[in-house]
Amino acid sequence: MNLKDLQLKSIEYRKTILEIIYNGKAGHTAGSLSCIDILNVLYNKVLNINPQNFNNTDRNRYIQSKGHSVEALYTVLCDKEFFDKSELKSLNKFNSHFIGHPTKKVNGIEHNTGALGHGLSVAVGIGIGFKLDNKSFKVYTLLGDGELSEGSVWEALTSASKYKLDNLVVIIDRNRLQITGSTEEVNPIEPLADKFKAFGFSVKEINGNSVEELDNIFKTIPFESEKPNLIIANTSKGKGISFIENVVSWHHRVPNDEEYKLALEELNLEQEKLIQ
Repeated sequence: MNLKDLQLKSIEYRKTILEIIYNGKAGHTAGSLSCIDILNVLYNKVLNINPQNFNNTDRNRYIQSKGHSVEALYTVLCDKEFFDKSELKSLNKFNSHFIGHPTKKVNGIEHNTGALGHGLSVAVGIGIGFKLDNKSFKVYTLLGDGELSEGSVWEALTSASKYKLDNLVVIIDRNRLQITGSTEEVNPIEPLADKFKAFGFSVKEINGNSVEELDNIFKTIPFESEKPNLIIANTSKGKGISFIENVVSWHHRVPNDEEYKLALEELNLEQEKLIQ
């Protein structure tokens, strides 16, 4: 998949995110829009995970610690044909497996997440397992920046460093907003790169909404031998929709009829520009 294909895929994914949240009448709209480019590149260029090999033990793993942005994950898994798109119509409906956080009852989901701070610990355990079994596979995990206030994150980081998990790739969706305001107002986390380096990680910082930069950075892993890899992916919360971007109230908000129409118009226009 070339650069333009990835860019077009991100637009289609954003349309699906809006569609399923609009129809499901609930969802984490802005956070799903901010991280979708990351999932796009991971699933279409990096992970090599598909319905045919998902039950194999010999493969890469992806853990979405930032579980509340599950609509982005559902969208990509649907595109990879883990389930039919018609199933997404049941999002947030009674008795549906497509709930507001990842569950293994949905095909393609690696691990139940949603209680923030837990996903990284799971990923560290998988990475240790790969090392013990002399496997060359990698484990990737996505965290939200607001999630970094959880103490268990930092406990897991020390373990990753101790066990020299250069097969672990931690990605921070650094959109700088959480449910009640900016991360620096709620609980300051900067200087972030320096903190991760102090915990023994090899750190790179990129534009997390650029599929080109994401594609390039994943090709360079491991950054350093015997050091866990950490990517600070600077993103815009609500990326792709002008009136949603960087607006705190869109953390968990459903577009109304007019907003949904306007959002699709913006995405369609962006799509037309790329196709020309």
